[in-house]
Amino acid sequence: MYKHDGSSLCWQKCVLMTCSMPTYNVKAGFGSSDTGKGKSKTSKHITHGFHMVKGKSSHPMEDYVVSEFKQVKDKELGLFAIFDGHSGHDVPSYLQSHLFDNILKQNDFWTETESAIRRAYHETDDDILKKTSVLGRGGSTAVTAILIGGEKLVVANVGDSRAVICKNGVAKQLSVDHEPSKEKRLIESRGGFVSNLPGDVPRVDGQLAVARAFGDKSLKLHLSSEPNVAVEMIDDDTESIILASDGIWKVMTNEDAVNCIKHIKDARSAAKHLIEEAVSRKSKDDISCIVVKFQGEVLC
Repeated sequence: MYKHDGSSLCWQKCVLMTCSMPTYNVKAGFGSSDTGKGKSKTSKHITHGFHMVKGKSSHPMEDYVVSEFKQVKDKELGLFAIFDGHSGHDVPSYLQSHLFDNILKQNDFWTETESAIRRAYHETDDDILKKTSVLGRGGSTAVTAILIGGEKLVVANVGDSRAVICKNGVAKQLSVDHEPSKEKRLIESRGGFVSNLPGDVPRVDGQLAVARAFGDKSLKLHLSSEPNVAVEMIDDDTESIILASDGIWKVMTNEDAVNCIKHIKDARSAAKHLIEEAVSRKSKDDISCIVVKFQGEVLC
C-alpha cells in the first residue's frame, strides 16, 4: 500500500506485518518515525525490531531498512540492513529492493559466503551506475547482516553505518567506518583528494563524508564500493546485535549503545530507546536502528 501525507515528495511504502510474516520497511519522506518487529520461526528465542526517526535536515528522509526472517532452501536466514542515502532516496530504495536478492542468487553463497557478498556488492553498484538516468547521481552507505540458521552471522558494510554485537556484556564492532581521513592515501592514488576544512569533517573531493558508498557516479573514480566483511558465530553468550546509521554513532560509543539496551527485552523497544537516547544527546541526523535480541521476548 502507499500512504500519502499531502506532499508529492513525501511517500511511504510499507508491507503490513503480522507476527509470522517477513517484513520489509521502506522509509522516504517527511514522516516523523517508523517502527516494527518480528521473530524467527525456527529459533523462538531470536527476535528483531527496528525504529526510524526523521532528523532536523530539510530534505526528505533517505534511510531504508530491511528486517526480516526468510526461509531459503532448508535454512532460515535473518536479513537485516540499513541503507543511509544521500542526495536523494532512489539509490537506497534500489538497494532495499535488490541487494539481498543479488547476494542470495550468487552460486557460491552457501559455500563461499564472504566472496559471494563482495561480488554481489560490486555487481549491485555496477547496476546502479548503469541506471544513473533513472536513479540519479546520489548514493548510499550500507550495512548488511545475514544470520544463517541462527548460528552464523555475516556482516558487510560500505560507509559509516555500523554493526555491533554484544556477547557477555562486551561490545564488539563488526563493521568498519570508512572515513575519508583513514583512506586518504587510497583516494589520492585514484586522483582524488580529501578536504579538511576548519569546522567541517573530512570529505572526498570536498563533497562526501564517507570513503566508500554505492552510487555517487560523479565521485566514483575516487570512491570504493568494496565492502568489509566479517563473520561471527552465535553462541550462548550472544545477547544482541545492533545495526544503526551514523546518527547514533556520532553521539554514542559501541559500549554506550549495548549498555543502553541490555535490560530491554523487546527488540523494537530497544531500537526505539537507542534512538531516543541519541536524540537526547543532540543527534540531528536521520536515524535508523535495528536490534536483534537473543533469549529475548517471545512474540505471539
